[in-house]
Amino acid sequence: MMKHVFHFILLSIALVFLISCQSNTEQTIAHANERTNQSNEQKKHPAAPGNKSGNVHKSVDGRTNQIVTAHLDVGGMSWLTMDQASELENKEGKKFLVDVYTDWCGWCKVMDKKTFSDPALKKYLLERFHLVKFNAEQTDLIRFKDKTYEWAPVGKNGINMLATEIMGNQMSYPTLVYFDENLNKITSSPGYK
Repeated sequence: MMKHVFHFILLSIALVFLISCQSNTEQTIAHANERTNQSNEQKKHPAAPGNKSGNVHKSVDGRTNQIVTAHLDVGGMSWLTMDQASELENKEGKKFLVDVYTDWCGWCKVMDKKTFSDPALKKYLLERFHLVKFNAEQTDLIRFKDKTYEWAPVGKNGINMLATEIMGNQMSYPTLVYFDENLNKITSSPGYK
């Protein structure tokens, strides 16, 4: 039964993808690159106009991490952080859908704008899942299922070790990770949907 539900979800997301492909691809890529450049500027200049986050936190390695709250209001849906998901009393018994992204990922931004704003998909996701956004390069400590995960200086931008765990060291963005109602990983699905 659960296998059929996930096949339906994946087919629904694929359908949304096919519909969104009818739009002008070059314009979409240009827009994503523009937003990526804006995001990179905000990293260099946190006080720059357009940076919706006024929150700066020190992480365990002493670096500052901008908490960009705009990512938690994608497609008109409220998304949880990994910490919030871990602490949530799941009275509804819903499964969890985690969108793993990075600030520099152009296709992550396109997916936010095109996929997660589709009315039919939004309705489906909100009825069946607790929605979680997770920046894989987040430097803040994350408390998830009674374990603490730190940022590590791996690769160009570093990585939060929770991302490597839930993605099985397959670091591809965006990736959707599905968890059951008790936050046990079911599967992950890398790539733009």
